[in-house]
Amino acid sequence: MLSLVPTPIGNISDISLRSLDVLSTADIILCEDTRVTKKLIHLLKERHNLTTTEPQFLSLHSHNEAEFIAKLTPEFFNANVVYVSDAGMPGISDPGQMLVRYCLNQGIAYDILPGANAALTAFVASGFVETKMLFFGFLPHKGNDRASALQEALFNGYTTILYESPKRLDKLLSELSVAVPQRQIFLAKELTKRYQRFFRGVASELIPQMEKEIRGEWVVVIEASETKGSSLSEQDILSLDIPKKVASKLIAKITGENPKECYTRLLQS
Repeated sequence: MLSLVPTPIGNISDISLRSLDVLSTADIILCEDTRVTKKLIHLLKERHNLTTTEPQFLSLHSHNEAEFIAKLTPEFFNANVVYVSDAGMPGISDPGQMLVRYCLNQGIAYDILPGANAALTAFVASGFVETKMLFFGFLPHKGNDRASALQEALFNGYTTILYESPKRLDKLLSELSVAVPQRQIFLAKELTKRYQRFFRGVASELIPQMEKEIRGEWVVVIEASETKGSSLSEQDILSLDIPKKVASKLIAKITGENPKECYTRLLQS
């Protein structure tokens, strides 16, 4: 059968007893990075007395997932197969879902163990009382795809959770300071690790605080908008047969961007 096993997102003590039991009997461990998983197994042996059957480690990550699964046969799961991501819950911004779908299609038994997840941990830590939330993972890095995804993330009517790299956190906060200057933002850095930090405030307040804090893994929780905004995106407007000056005014209306700056950006695109 297949078991998806969550791993600690920082603190090794967050491993569950069930996870240790499943790992101890694994014949094959599929992992994002075999080096990371072997190091984890070594630490678990030292600190939690994990005993294993000397499993085979195979690499399964976002770049080879489709090809790997295309070559699978049901007989592969006659062994005890475990999939773990580098950290956290498999299938949440990490591979795993395609394996589950394969098992469903082939009638193969599978189990999903609960465990550490950065998005849910940050959501609870944010103190936003709305119980409805949407998880967007990582936004596209640039262009119209990013503008459209950010628009959807900000004006869906729910508390929104994003993952962001330290390389782009400053860019995201700058975008938020323009698009939703009064919206409360919660930032969680290095969850469960030694340098875990929480920050909360409007984006313009958070930007100067990031000068010495930018390194690390970040979860961004954005307060829900009072009303659900338009689903109209910048790309929708640009597809219309209208002058760029008119388009810039419409885009500025739904994003909060300065109309003149928007017009200049459209002329340069």
